[in-house]
Amino acid sequence: MKAVFKDVVLAESQNTEVVETNHYFPRTDVKMEYLTKSDTQYTCPWKGDATYYHIDTGDEYMEDGAWSYDTPKEAAKNIAGHICFDKKLVTD
Repeated sequence: MKAVFKDVVLAESQNTEVVETNHYFPRTDVKMEYLTKSDTQYTCPWKGDATYYHIDTGDEYMEDGAWSYDTPKEAAKNIAGHICFDKKLVTD
């Protein structure tokens, strides 16, 4: 799986975790230099508190284009240490 924004590969992995049809990429497979933390807040009833990220390639910008659950609830522990991207950016 790949996450690509405006021809820039943000993440690539064969080890994504799929939750609710979203692919969560291991943080080690994500180019974190393109992500900056957002102030957006959201709490999922079963995953926990989300951390959102803006995507900035230097030429292009997407607000809240990625998110993670840094300390997910027990039901979502498989996505700890993973980043998810807007579905429009993910291809196989």
